[in-house]
Amino acid sequence: MGAVCSDLLAEVRAFRAQHPQVRYVDLISLDIPGHFYGKRYPVEMLEKVAAGSVLKLPQNCVLLGVQGGMFKIGNYCFNDGDPDARRRLVPSTLKPVSWEAQPLGQMLITSDGTEAPITFEPREVLAQVLARLRDKDIHPVVAFELEFYLFDKQLLNGRPQFPRDPLTGDADDQPNMHIERLSRFSPVLDEMVEAARAQGIDATVITAERGPGQFEINFGHLADGLRAADWAALFCRSTRGVALKHGYRASFMAKPYLQHAGSGMHVHVSLYDAAGNNLLAADQQQALRHAVAGCLELRPHCMPIFAPNQNALRRYGGAVWVNWGFEDRNACVRVPESDPHNLRIEHRLASADANPYLVLAAILCGMEQGLEQQREPIAPLHEGHGSGIDFPLDMFDAVRAMQRQPQLREGLGAEFVDVYCENKRQDHLAFMQEIGGREYRWYL
Repeated sequence: MGAVCSDLLAEVRAFRAQHPQVRYVDLISLDIPGHFYGKRYPVEMLEKVAAGSVLKLPQNCVLLGVQGGMFKIGNYCFNDGDPDARRRLVPSTLKPVSWEAQPLGQMLITSDGTEAPITFEPREVLAQVLARLRDKDIHPVVAFELEFYLFDKQLLNGRPQFPRDPLTGDADDQPNMHIERLSRFSPVLDEMVEAARAQGIDATVITAERGPGQFEINFGHLADGLRAADWAALFCRSTRGVALKHGYRASFMAKPYLQHAGSGMHVHVSLYDAAGNNLLAADQQQALRHAVAGCLELRPHCMPIFAPNQNALRRYGGAVWVNWGFEDRNACVRVPESDPHNLRIEHRLASADANPYLVLAAILCGMEQGLEQQREPIAPLHEGHGSGIDFPLDMFDAVRAMQRQPQLREGLGAEFVDVYCENKRQDHLAFMQEIGGREYRWYL
């Protein structure tokens, strides 16, 4: 513990020396819906925390709904006195913030690794899955890809507007993947990449996607699953900030336009042993098929994680099956072409606004289950395009399917599953408590 404090203290002091103009640092952590919460600390107080002073925040911050309110969930929130819980600083995450009006820093905090971690904190859930895999000599290498939209900064009657082309001033309302779009929006896109790299994120390829004003960013592969999920979470925060600075809104909303492509979170996962052998390539890639089978079997029970809100469910259009295939982007589980050492799966089902810690934890649970059960998957898409497994597209059905799944309760923790499902159920109930204009038009 002393070595950790010493390293953290050195990190804070080096940051202060390099950025003397920074007076405050945001200490941030991701809640269940995927929003950051935390506190803004004077940098001199941060040095005391790094030296070993206790850092506490209310435990129930993790349980906030999408709109920031609290729901009665079991014995939490309104029956527990809203207790504080310890957090710790995440090493190597203290970085400058470039998109705010004043000089600022930010640093991740978490309960994982403390004496009493919060069992339903997303980062802790992933940490427990990774620890269990390490005990089995399974070491994931992970890379995220995130799609997002740019909108005009001003909404029109509460609805997003296409972003204005910086060169012409016209609305970028044409869905295309043209490279010219990258050039036209290069000032904001370049700063998004620079801001991400300033956070320590290995942001690599950026692509113009199919929707108007839609882009995709790829991150480098990491042997640290927690850090890979950190990168995805931090990129969303920095990208929104940079977009506002340039007069746009950036959104990871899953389906902002019904008539255009949705935004997904694609996750590449390969598994290695301690000697560096790719476990998926074992037995002439039979292990790959087992891992795919586990993913497919568990996936319909993970929909509240992969599609955490009503809009995310819209992205599937009511006609998608859980399926898999080689080099097939129509597949929910795609196996990209690669040499045996880099053999991996690409999970393409999750929405861009899903919680990256929980998405990765669910994927790994499915692969783990598949390797242990050693079942054959259903036929891949190239052998039959009717192949697939149905999954719930109603949030209440999805929550019930998740809460009752024994392997998921064991893999992610029963306490987490119960808390998460109730959070999603209450959020959906709150979402339904509004009568929209269409309802009046149809039924008045």
